[in-house]
Amino acid sequence: MRLSTKGRYAVMAMTDLAKCQDGGEGRAVALAEIAARQQISLSYLEQLFARLRRKGLVKSARGPGGGYRLAMDAEKTLISDIVLAVDEPLRATRCGLTKGGPKGCMAGGERCMTHDLWEEMGRQIHGYLASVSVADVLQGRLRPQSPALGSKALEIAAE
Repeated sequence: MRLSTKGRYAVMAMTDLAKCQDGGEGRAVALAEIAARQQISLSYLEQLFARLRRKGLVKSARGPGGGYRLAMDAEKTLISDIVLAVDEPLRATRCGLTKGGPKGCMAGGERCMTHDLWEEMGRQIHGYLASVSVADVLQGRLRPQSPALGSKALEIAAE
C-alpha cells in the first residue's frame, strides 16, 4: 500500500476545511489559512486542491473572500475518496498493470506466493477508509478495530 504525503495532507486539509465550515462560518476558506494551521506548503496545497476540485470534492470561489468549500456535506465526504483523488489507487502489491490485465511481480509475469495476502490487505485498508467520513474524523467517531484483531494485537503487545 502506498499512502503518500499527498493523501495524508489532503485528508488533513479537507478536515481543516470541514472544521471551518462546521463552525457555522459557511465562508470559503483560503488555502493560505489551511497551510498556516496545518503547516503544509501553500504551493503543495494548491496542487492537491486542484485535483480535489477536478474530482468534485471541493468548490472554489475567486476574488476577495474567495477560497474553497466542501462540495458535499462532511458526512458524505469519504476519506477513501480524498486519498484516491490525489494519490494513485491504494495497492499493497508490487504487481503492475498491463493492457492485457494485471502483471505479476515475478520474472515472466507470474504472481508471487504472497500476492493474495497483500492484495487482500489493500482491500481491507480501502474498505476501512471508505467507511470513515471527514465528519467521523472531526467528531472522533472512528470505527473501532474488530474484536478479533484487537485482542490478538493486545496479546502480541503483552508478550
